[in-house]
Amino acid sequence: MSALLRQIPANIPEDMRKIRIENSHLTELPRGSFENISALEYLWLNFNNITVMHIKSLEYLPALKELRLQGNKLSSVPWTAFQDTPALKILDLKHNRLDVLPEHALRYLPNLTYLDLSSNQLTVISRDVFYSWPVYQRSQREEGQIEAISNAVLALHDNPWICDCRLRGFVQFIKSVGPPIILMNSYLTCSSPKFRAGKFFHEVELNSCMKPLTSALDTNLTVPVGLNVTLTCFVQASPSPAVWWTYALKLLRPFNVSTEPISEETVRSELLISAARPVDAGNYTCTAANFLGNSSVAITLQVGNPWTSTPAPGWAPIGPAEPGAHVEVRIAKQTVYGITLEWFAAAAAAAEPGETWYTLLVGRYDAAQKDAIYIGPGVNTYSVTDLLPATKYEVCVAVRNQAPRKGQCVVFVTGSDISQLEQREKLIHIIVIVCAMVLAVPAGMYACTAEARPGCLARCPGACPRRRRGGQAQAAGSKESTLDSLPAGSEDGLCRPEGGRGGRRPPAREEPGKTRPPHRNSADLY
Repeated sequence: MSALLRQIPANIPEDMRKIRIENSHLTELPRGSFENISALEYLWLNFNNITVMHIKSLEYLPALKELRLQGNKLSSVPWTAFQDTPALKILDLKHNRLDVLPEHALRYLPNLTYLDLSSNQLTVISRDVFYSWPVYQRSQREEGQIEAISNAVLALHDNPWICDCRLRGFVQFIKSVGPPIILMNSYLTCSSPKFRAGKFFHEVELNSCMKPLTSALDTNLTVPVGLNVTLTCFVQASPSPAVWWTYALKLLRPFNVSTEPISEETVRSELLISAARPVDAGNYTCTAANFLGNSSVAITLQVGNPWTSTPAPGWAPIGPAEPGAHVEVRIAKQTVYGITLEWFAAAAAAAEPGETWYTLLVGRYDAAQKDAIYIGPGVNTYSVTDLLPATKYEVCVAVRNQAPRKGQCVVFVTGSDISQLEQREKLIHIIVIVCAMVLAVPAGMYACTAEARPGCLARCPGACPRRRRGGQAQAAGSKESTLDSLPAGSEDGLCRPEGGRGGRRPPAREEPGKTRPPHRNSADLY
């Protein structure tokens, strides 16, 4: 007792009849553990840490009458091991982790008078486990022979039984069992499903198992852009099936799916699609499966588009405009691979901010067709990511029923030189341009509004021409730096309002004795 043994001792006397090792550190019963103790009749190994029992661990024990393994960690037992113990009468396996009993588990226990399987993890069991038990088979013979059969005590309580169709045969067995088999506790209770939890076996009536049958009230739905839509399918099955949704052969995330039982054999599964967009249109498949098979139903979703035409270059009106509606848009943040836009609706457009929808048009500057992204009420930011290097983009924001106006678009160019970036990460630096000019920043990104501010250009007529004359020192073929003809790594300066400091000058124009201003990260310039 509490001897901290880690294995069965090898020097046990041959004539030993009873061994009791409890509260020790035994973790397994290896093969031939008792090969020199063939006279052993009682073996108690309670409250150890036994997790493995070898199929030949009871070899050479023909006289064994009692085996107690209570309070160990056995998740399975090699039932054929009991071929070597034909005289076994008592088998105690309570408080282990057994979760399954094979159909022929009790075939090699013909003389048992006590079998304790209580307080394990048994959930589903076939009645054939006990129908093939020699003790039960003897009890079903002619009445004249029953009197010679001794009683057998069977303990099966305190297991998490799942009372569905799979347990139907076992429940019928428990209801009909009688002497010579005696249940230690005849009030076995259900643990699941929820509507049967806590009920006794004699209170439930279980139906036969059934393959899933799926259906939907409406298999063709149409919803306007921006509205929420819920797809619903119904499944009849027993036992309760697993249900999942797929779209274009991809499994949909479960947080948008809710499945709940509405009756004993019927479940309802719902898929929520928030703020439906045209890209959400297509076929959605609801699939259900249990151990008998699976079935599915497809639901077709069509998303209506309130616009009558596709956006064209120049952002021609694509819907009836609302007079006075305007959106202010700016770059709010730079991310590792893109930018984050932020916009604010003017009073006319934000009369009902809780119901105002926005449209983002995103794409290459010269693209004939740009992607439309529909933003629901209450959202005023969006991140543009996965941008290509050395590419000119345009992003516009508009109220849903309007075309983008001046000031509602942002044009930017991604840089191409990443050699000078810290740790060679593909960071993107954002520069907001106030005069539609470009600041030279290695591996930078340049951004400006779609139109230049006229007042700004008027206030700095001298700075820009003077800078252009200095461009003669550059390599032949350099062009005036506008967004329409933008070379990567341009050396053109940044125009400033009158009185402001001009753009960065080339080293040849620095005056002797003057200290060069410290370098500024381009991310700080906006």
